[in-house]
Amino acid sequence: MAQTQPGTRESALRCADDRRIAPVTGAWWRRAVRAVVGRRTQLRWVHLVLGGALLMPYYLLTTVVFAMLAHGADPFTSLGWQLGTFASALPLAAPTALLPLVRPLEATAARSLCGLPESAELAAGPAGSWDARARTALWYGLHLAIGGLVSGLFLSLLPASALLVALPFTDDSYADGLGWPDAFGSTPTALAPLAGVALLAMLMGIAAAAGALLARCAPALLGPSPAERLAAAERRAARLASRNQLARELHDSVGHALSAVTLQASAARKVLDSDPDFAREALAAIEETTRDAVGELDSVLGLLREGEAAPATVPSPTLMDLDGLLARTRAAGVAVELTAPGTLDRLPPVVSREAYRIVQEGLSNALRHAGRVPVRLRIAEDRKKVEITMENPVDGTPRARTAGGGRGLRGITERVTLLRGTCAWDTVDGVWRLTVRLPVEASR
Repeated sequence: MAQTQPGTRESALRCADDRRIAPVTGAWWRRAVRAVVGRRTQLRWVHLVLGGALLMPYYLLTTVVFAMLAHGADPFTSLGWQLGTFASALPLAAPTALLPLVRPLEATAARSLCGLPESAELAAGPAGSWDARARTALWYGLHLAIGGLVSGLFLSLLPASALLVALPFTDDSYADGLGWPDAFGSTPTALAPLAGVALLAMLMGIAAAAGALLARCAPALLGPSPAERLAAAERRAARLASRNQLARELHDSVGHALSAVTLQASAARKVLDSDPDFAREALAAIEETTRDAVGELDSVLGLLREGEAAPATVPSPTLMDLDGLLARTRAAGVAVELTAPGTLDRLPPVVSREAYRIVQEGLSNALRHAGRVPVRLRIAEDRKKVEITMENPVDGTPRARTAGGGRGLRGITERVTLLRGTCAWDTVDGVWRLTVRLPVEASR
C-alpha cells in the first residue's frame, strides 16, 4: 500500500479546510444580497407600497382640510406641512380598522406578502372582542404609517438616485435648480454615481428593515386572541367528535352485516346439497342483511355529503328494531336467547339508538371471535337506567385477528361515555360477559 508523504497530506488537509471555510466566508454576502433584493424582500416591498396606497385617501383628505382651514398652509411643497399632514392622517385612518373585513383582508395580505414563518398563526375572521379590534387598529395604523414613509422615500429619493448616477454623463443644467453641483463643491462630480448607488442601497436597506419589522409584528397584532383560540379548539373537537360518531356508525352497521353475511354464506355453502331449504333461507337472510346494511350506509354517508339539505331517508334503528337484528343473527347459525320487558318504547330515542348499536356490536363480537355459539341477551330497564347484559361461551382457542380490528369494545365505550353510563367486560369460567348500564333520566 502506498504511503502518503507528509507534505502531500498537509496540503490535502489544508485544501479540505479551505473547501469547508469557503462556503461559510463566501455565503455572508450572498445572504446579505438575498436579504435586500430576494423574493421575500420584494414581496414585503409590495406590502409596504400597498400600505402607502391605502394611506393616500386619508392623506389627500387631510391635505384639503389643512389648505381650507389653515392660512398659509402649504402641504404640497413644505416638508414640515407634509409631515404634519402625514401625522394627522393616521388617526383618521385608524377607525377604518374596526370594519369587519379589514382584519381578514390584512391577515391575508400579511400571510401572502410578509414572508411569515410556517408557525405563524393569523386570525382568519373578523375581530370578536375589543382587544382584537384594538390590535387590528394598531396593525392597520402601523402598516399605513411605515408603508407611507417607505413609499414617500422611494418616490422622492429613487429619482434623485437615478439623477446622481447620470450626472457625470449628461448636461448638468437640469440639476442647477436642485443645487447638487454646489453641494459637491470642490469634489469631482464623477463621485455622484457613487452617491447615487449609496442612496439606492440605503433605500433598499430601509425597505428590507421596514418589511422585517412588519413581519415581526404581524403574529402579535393579527394573531387570534385566547378566546378565539379556545373557540377554534372547540370547533375542532366538535368536528372530531362528529367524525368519531360516523366512524362508530359505519363500523357497527357494516361490520355486523359483514360478519353475519360471512357466517350465513359459509353455512349455505356447507349444506347446499344436503339441505337446500336451509341454504335458501340463508341466502334470503343474506339478501335482507345486505339490504338493511346498504340503507344504513346511505343514511350515514348522507351526513358526509356537502350541502345535504334533506335529512337521512333511512332512520337510525332503535331497540324497537331488535327483532330484525336477532332474526338476521339467528339466520347466521347463532342461537340468541332474549330476556327483555314486553315493550321498549318508553326509552328516550337517543338511549334506544345507542342501546341498539351496543347490542349489534356485542353480537358482531360474538360472531367474529366465538363463532356459532349460543348468546344470552338480557335487557332490563326502569325509570333510572337500562341495563344490557350479553353472555356467550368461549373455548379459549385463539382466533386470527382481522386487519384493522379491535374497535368494537372501544366503540361501545365511547357510546357509553357519551351517555354518562358504565360498561364492563370480562371472561369468567369460560363465559364472556359484557355489561352496560345507561342512565335514562339524564337523556330525557
